[in-house]
Amino acid sequence: MIKVENIVKSYGKVSVLKDISFTIERAKILAIVGASGAGKTTLLQIMGSLEKPDSGNIVIDDVSLNSLSPNKLSDFRNQKIGFVFQFHHLLPEFTALENVMMPALISGTKWETAKIEALRILKTLSMDQRANHKPSQLSGGEAQRVAIARAIINNPLVLFADEPSGNLDSANKKELNNIFLELRDKFGLTIILVTHDENLAEIADVRIELKDGKRI
Repeated sequence: MIKVENIVKSYGKVSVLKDISFTIERAKILAIVGASGAGKTTLLQIMGSLEKPDSGNIVIDDVSLNSLSPNKLSDFRNQKIGFVFQFHHLLPEFTALENVMMPALISGTKWETAKIEALRILKTLSMDQRANHKPSQLSGGEAQRVAIARAIINNPLVLFADEPSGNLDSANKKELNNIFLELRDKFGLTIILVTHDENLAEIADVRIELKDGKRI
């Protein structure tokens, strides 16, 4: 599903990633671990097409990201990639349902079709009863489930999650672990996790550790 090929990235004189290569199969969970400053988030952002490497390439489902124009890359990201972050980045003026619908509407899906699909996903994540609540009315765990629903509404090939359990209590962390396992098993999603949470990392099929920008 994903090939990471000789990724190098620097910011000024600071070398962040040093020749990182690996592959991950379809419908697997990969955990990227390591100390703060090891390059984990930078690697995730490059894999998710949010950043460009200085050299090297990312191939997702046989599509080379280097080969795509900016517009094509944006389309690919919206249609094939989902993102979940530590801070949910839900739009405060919209309901949970409307937040989940947003990527589908951006991709051209009709309102009613997007609404039906968003409700279906929210129900799968046991959030359909909170569909008309705004983010300020949701708990941290609920907001994270809405963020996950938003990330998968376009049926992406890959879900990238950057410290998704960082702001959750132990009960919600356990629930989040189960959600990721369900997304892998029922939806066939390939999931890339950047995490300091050892319990979350343990659910992964593959684990990669970075230290000082290198894979160890």
